[in-house]
Amino acid sequence: MRILVTGGAGFIGSALVRRLIEQNHTVCTLDKLGYAGSLRNIAEVIEHSSHTFIEADIADEVAVQSAFERFKPTAVMHLAAETHVDRSVDSPRAFIDANIIGTYTLLEAGLKAHAENPAFRMVHVSTDEVFGTLGPTGAFREDSPYQPNSPYSASKAAADHLARAWWETYQLPVIVTNCSNNYGPFQHPEKLIPTIIRKALGDEPIPVYGDGLQIRDWLHVDDHVRGLIMALTKGTPGDSYNIGSDNERTNLDIVGLVLDAVARLEGRDRQQLESLISYVTDRPGHDRRYAVDASHIKSTLSWQAEVDFAQGIETTVAWYAANEDWSQEVAADVDGKRLGLSRGQNS
Repeated sequence: MRILVTGGAGFIGSALVRRLIEQNHTVCTLDKLGYAGSLRNIAEVIEHSSHTFIEADIADEVAVQSAFERFKPTAVMHLAAETHVDRSVDSPRAFIDANIIGTYTLLEAGLKAHAENPAFRMVHVSTDEVFGTLGPTGAFREDSPYQPNSPYSASKAAADHLARAWWETYQLPVIVTNCSNNYGPFQHPEKLIPTIIRKALGDEPIPVYGDGLQIRDWLHVDDHVRGLIMALTKGTPGDSYNIGSDNERTNLDIVGLVLDAVARLEGRDRQQLESLISYVTDRPGHDRRYAVDASHIKSTLSWQAEVDFAQGIETTVAWYAANEDWSQEVAADVDGKRLGLSRGQNS
């Protein structure tokens, strides 16, 4: 297949690009190389004969159409997005532009591609955050009502609705996926698990929002990527698939597992590492619990999470410890800054 991957220089996108190249697909990475995207993430495939890189903003209609005409994709996997909730609290406009306008632009380009090639299809990659927050029991299903609580999740919810509308109205063969929290190598240092790892390795205070008892379902990026490729190659247009690993942990649980791994890797004192934990003011509108019911993708596409969580944390910690230069470079604009409070405090 000739697959155009938007956001392919980001965390999940780069893992997807690497896997698609391994599977002998022809891939075009389309990325504007914002703060969360880097060519270093795809360095091992950037010069591959089956890979093309195009620097472009998905909200730029002319640039997107030019990329489609140049590469002539038979499929699009749309991962380009602004994703950090804290940033969305401070600067929601960027999320509207990228996640809503950008998705609209790609859907329109997809319609032209589909008119020229009836086999064309598109996967729109989204998040479980569009469903809002859960109580102590239950899990999000594909038919759960949308109740986004942050500017980020609201923008992704809008994009999901656009994708569905372009299927229902124009018969564009688009598939929507909603994943739980990802972790693994190359994740931007502003995210929870990389933050804990970097702070622990650097012997710095580890910020924990509120009481630290918020619950997330954690999914290794490699498992997510396998699910995305299955959705593309085996999924039903117009359908949606939740991708999660039934691995609910509180944020404090995550801190503990990371500190255990750092202690083993570095020969550090576990109690000393725990003393680095620093409770900070919670994020405004912080969702309490997410959990994903992935039974649909399991039963229809035979997908299963394969990465053991404890082992996944160990290998992720080891990767960040071995790639501190990468972390320092991409973290330059986040170190020392607390995001996601300014507008909330003034409201």
